[in-house]
Amino acid sequence: MRIKHHLARALFFLGVVFAPAAALAAHPLADLESHIVSVAQWGGTPADPALARKQMITHITLHHQGEPFPQGMDPVAYLRNLQTWSRITKHWLDIPYHYIIDLDGRVYAGRNIGYAGDTNTEYDPMGHALIEVVGNFEEVQPNQQQLDAVVDLMAMLALKYKVPVDRIAGHKDYSAQTVCPGANLYRYLQNGYFRDQVALRLGQPTADGSIRK
Repeated sequence: MRIKHHLARALFFLGVVFAPAAALAAHPLADLESHIVSVAQWGGTPADPALARKQMITHITLHHQGEPFPQGMDPVAYLRNLQTWSRITKHWLDIPYHYIIDLDGRVYAGRNIGYAGDTNTEYDPMGHALIEVVGNFEEVQPNQQQLDAVVDLMAMLALKYKVPVDRIAGHKDYSAQTVCPGANLYRYLQNGYFRDQVALRLGQPTADGSIRK
């Protein structure tokens, strides 16, 4: 029985952690959250709620890693290192972002969404749901799996927290001290792609008046 139990847990982990972004897109928005890789699943530890700044989500804000993330790099090792660095070196509560998207469009939980994030720049992220996409988008282009995952996640958050699509933005929209989320990812905010795609997922009109039936 114990062997069967461990086998079932292993199969569950593989099914959740390694589900591609396409599988997420096949589910209704209300179900997307169950496909996010939890902190416990990637081996992180929860933050101390006594040290947190509690928040209510009013904005959705996009970031990039700002460093190269080559093919084959282990996202789980990256997350564990990021959590350690955030707490030990930066003396932050936790990973500064609430969600992290890897090269394959998998979404990982970071900081508890109920706790305000952290930033190296001057803006106060209180009320912001922070999404990080791995890679340096001053140097590389986001792939389609990442773009699809950003849309899915933004739409889920907009639905859950009733965030208007005009409150979807990037780090650099709130800070003069950064180029984050990088020119090649910011382009999709600047040209309205993310807002329009989220609006379509929510059944709302896009900037040109289109709406999904």
